[in-house]
Amino acid sequence: MTVYLDCNATTPLDPAVRDALMQYLDEEYGNAGSRTHEFGAKAKQSVERARRCVSNLARADPQDVVFTSGATESNNLAIRGLAEYGQRIGKKHLVTTAIEHKAVLEPFEQLERQGFEVTIVPVDASGAVAAAAVEDAIRRDTLLVSVMHANNETGVVQPVQEIAEKLEPEGPYLHVDAAQTFGKLDEPLQHPRVDLISLSAHKIYGPKGVGALIARRRGRTRPPLQPLMHGGGQERGLRPGTLPVHLIVALGEAAERAARDKKERAARCQEIRRGIVDALVPLGAQFNGDQSLVMPHVLNCSVPGVDSEAAMLACKGNIAISNGSACTSVSYTPSHVLEAMGLSEDRIEGAMRLSWCHLTPDADWQALIRQPLQQLAI
Repeated sequence: MTVYLDCNATTPLDPAVRDALMQYLDEEYGNAGSRTHEFGAKAKQSVERARRCVSNLARADPQDVVFTSGATESNNLAIRGLAEYGQRIGKKHLVTTAIEHKAVLEPFEQLERQGFEVTIVPVDASGAVAAAAVEDAIRRDTLLVSVMHANNETGVVQPVQEIAEKLEPEGPYLHVDAAQTFGKLDEPLQHPRVDLISLSAHKIYGPKGVGALIARRRGRTRPPLQPLMHGGGQERGLRPGTLPVHLIVALGEAAERAARDKKERAARCQEIRRGIVDALVPLGAQFNGDQSLVMPHVLNCSVPGVDSEAAMLACKGNIAISNGSACTSVSYTPSHVLEAMGLSEDRIEGAMRLSWCHLTPDADWQALIRQPLQQLAI
C-alpha cells in the first residue's frame, strides 16, 4: 500500500465529514433559497450552522463568512473585489510577497495590467517575510496587503499577527491566504486587523469544491468588495448561485472537528515528523526553510545528488509525494518559492515536499523513504 504524503495538496476526507456530506446529498437535499417549505428551511438552518462553525475559528461574526468554491476563488474575490473601490478613492498600490500562491500572484498581475502598482516583498533563506519589510512597503495610497499564513511548499509560517499589529486602524486592508493554516493555526487569524481570510475545506479533511472568504467588518463597515459574478443575490450578493448545501455542511463539520481536535492532530503530526526526519538525516538531507517556523505536518527537503523527479519515481509505490504546488505541477517549472529564498539550482531541482496528517498510518519510514533514496544517492 502506498502511504499518502501529499496532504498540503489535499487531505483525506474525515469519515464523520463524509457522513454529513452524504446526508445532505441524499436525504436533506432542499435548496437553502426555498423559503416556502420545510426542506428549504432545514437547508438554510444547516448552512447557517456551518457559517457559525467556520466563523468561530477566526472569532468573526457568522455574517462575515461568504461561501465560495475554495481558497482560489476567495483570493480572487478578496483581491479583485477591492479594485473598483481602490480606483474610486485613488488607492491603487498593492503589497504582497514573493512566495505567494499563484492564486494570489496572478490576480495581482491582472490588477497591475489595469493600472495598479504592485510591490512584492522578498524573503530570505528562512522562507519567511519580515514584518518590518512589509510595513516599510506600505504607502499612503496602499489599498491592500496580502500575505499567506503558511507557505504551501515549505510550510513556513509567516508573521501575520505581527504584520496585523503594525497596521493603522484605518490603514490598508489585510488579506491572508489561510488555505494551509485554517483549522490548524487559528490564533493569528483571530486578530481584529486581519480583514480578509481565504480558506478551503479540502485542506481540513473536507470535500473539494467548497471554501469561504471571511470578510471581517471594521466596526459596522464591511470591506467594500464587489462581486466577480452576478445573478441571484446569494451570499450578500458577493457569490451568486444556488448554495451547495451538502458541501457547506461538510465544511462546517470539518471546521467544528478541527477546533475540537486541533491539539491532538498537531501532536500526531509531530510524532510522524520525527520518524521521517530520522529517515532522512543519514542521507545528508537539507531541510528547506527555517524549521523552527514550519508547520508540524510539512517537510521540504533536498538530498544531495538526488533529483526530485528521480526521487518520486524511486519512491513510487511506497509513498506519494510532490516537488511543488499541485496547482502548477502539470508542467513542472522550478519553484518560484525556493528561488525567492535564494537556494541553489541543484537544491531547488532536488527539492521534495512531504506533507502528512493525523490520519496518516504508522509506517517504516526507513524502508519507505531512506532505502529508495539511498540507492539514488550512491
